[in-house]
Amino acid sequence: MAAPSERSAGKLIAVATLAAILASACCVLPLVLVLVGITGAWMVHLTALKPLTPWAIALTLGALGWAGWLLFRPAAACSVDDPACATTRPAMRKLFLGCAVFIALLLGFPLIAPLFY
Repeated sequence: MAAPSERSAGKLIAVATLAAILASACCVLPLVLVLVGITGAWMVHLTALKPLTPWAIALTLGALGWAGWLLFRPAAACSVDDPACATTRPAMRKLFLGCAVFIALLLGFPLIAPLFY
């Protein structure tokens, strides 16, 4: 069973990922929907989310920073009898790094999107 700080870090990673998707919803979400085959004039209304972008970016970076602090701070002493203690933390760190790369791509996409059209 994962430690409470690792469960909290998992929830924070999920919050950061969802906030990053919200932050880039004006640019990435229409592209993804078109690639999946969903089209329509209603997608133009996604630009209404543009004023929320700075708040979503702040939430993303805050949640990601907090999750990183929980995962990369020195661990409390583990019991020798608990094998999950030795395997959960490295797995969560790998998940964190993967999500951080994904979030960096999402947050950077609106900056490079104008180069493609």
